[in-house]
Amino acid sequence: MDEIRPNSGAQAHGLVPLFPPGLQAIYGECRRLYPDQANPLQVTAIVKYWLGGPDPLDYISMYRNTGCPAQDVQEHWHYVSFGLMNLTVFTGADGPSGFGFELTFRLKREVGETAPPTWPAELMQGLARYVFQSENTFCSGDHVSWHSPLDNSESRIQHMLLTEDPQMHPIQTPFGTVSFLQIVGVCAEELQASQQWNGQGILELMRGIRIAGGPWLITDMRRGETIFEIDPHLQQERVDQGIETEGSNLSGVSAKCVWDDLSRPPEDEEDSRSICIGSQPRRLSNKDTEQIRETLRKGLEFNTKSALPPIGSQKQNHDRAQSRKDSLDSESSAAIVPHELVRTRQLESVHLKFNQESGTLLPLCLRGRLLHGRHFTYKSINGDTAITFVSTGVEGAFATEEHPYAAHGPWLQILLTEEFVEQMLGDLHELGSRDETKLPKEYSWPEKKLKISILPDSVFDNLLQ
Repeated sequence: MDEIRPNSGAQAHGLVPLFPPGLQAIYGECRRLYPDQANPLQVTAIVKYWLGGPDPLDYISMYRNTGCPAQDVQEHWHYVSFGLMNLTVFTGADGPSGFGFELTFRLKREVGETAPPTWPAELMQGLARYVFQSENTFCSGDHVSWHSPLDNSESRIQHMLLTEDPQMHPIQTPFGTVSFLQIVGVCAEELQASQQWNGQGILELMRGIRIAGGPWLITDMRRGETIFEIDPHLQQERVDQGIETEGSNLSGVSAKCVWDDLSRPPEDEEDSRSICIGSQPRRLSNKDTEQIRETLRKGLEFNTKSALPPIGSQKQNHDRAQSRKDSLDSESSAAIVPHELVRTRQLESVHLKFNQESGTLLPLCLRGRLLHGRHFTYKSINGDTAITFVSTGVEGAFATEEHPYAAHGPWLQILLTEEFVEQMLGDLHELGSRDETKLPKEYSWPEKKLKISILPDSVFDNLLQ
């Protein structure tokens, strides 16, 4: 449970509060922006997360921002979190402090509003819970599929993008660096466009439209039109052209997905599928987990040649992960299936199963990623299944043109030639529409020994019950 209270009385008198140096640095940055608001309202966790409480963020300060008339920036409420940084482990001056960022949010101030709404604090706590529980960090340009109005109203603003806060500068603390990532509320159509193209591109379009956020990307929960309804030319002239020339920056998603090896009977004890009814699923090893994380991060980088990191590469976030909760190691499969004993298997025939939301991203995977020589990964939220589609130009994959289906434990890689990608795009075109598809839906390419099924969510939910 959270409570709302004024900030420290020491700040009200212009004194430096008795907080750890890291928090002092954040407060200092806030004081730089709001010198006349030394005692802002705060939402604070009554029971701290490290004492067993449900909310990871210790504090969320709420400021009244007057905007910037010169830039046509409207008045709004500015929310700043305290809790994602690390206050106890020294990672070096150049390393990240904890997760390396704090969250911010800018909400349009309604006429007559004298106090900031508190629902953004719970929204920020929800994102923080995801970060702490999954240990996945956010980056500028990332998207969050929320599927519900952010304020639990009837608003069309039901998803989020993340970007650098336009006013708050990265800070240096004794425990590492901290940046500020701002949450930006978006409509479903804007989320889909960011997935098909890239988040930064959509954010830039929103900066040019005052009602959609303007230069500081202020969220207006009463906004009733998407940027494509406000300016119909944006979809074709900017987004479609961007997809065609640049492809998509989205390299993977968490999804409801399963894969089956049709080359062997389901009861085969050596089957490495991650979801096996009636048996304990095998888990990804530490090294595979790190490689998939590296795979997802690679999609955000503009490389001249796309490459999967080699199995065994653990460089990404290694030091950072060790400075935080050690859940990946404690829950890893190393003790269940030693990595060196898990061999890579070539498969003759595979069956891929996705829920509808994941299935709608298949055209994006093919058109926005593989046709541009890149890769795309589905990582199951129900287990350790991972499905990575790779093109012939991707280096480091264990799937090859000779053996296009290959598995390393529960991680499946599928190599698709450009010709086959074009064929699949024609067959799967209906998945890219916003219309509901009658489920189940099955697509099959017998000559390629590949089958894809789009199934209701309940099928995946029941698998692990």
